[in-house]
Amino acid sequence: ENSLEKTSTCSSANPSGVFISPYALNLSSFTKLIKRLQERHPEFSKREIVKAVQELRKINKGVLSGLAISSIEEKTSAIL
Repeated sequence: ENSLEKTSTCSSANPSGVFISPYALNLSSFTKLIKRLQERHPEFSKREIVKAVQELRKINKGVLSGLAISSIEEKTSAIL
């Protein structure tokens, strides 16, 4: 009887009703991180920067969540 209400409360929608993937926010942060690193290290290509971030993730047991973006930026810069 009330199943529609229960399922709608579990969805991730913004006030306008548009679904937002939880991964979209992570992608946005990743994009900002890459842009900041490109500004800081213009001598490296985007591909090299992404590879360094991936290396940091590998070093950090496969995750970057929980680290401040400034910390990720510093550690990636050290790898570069």
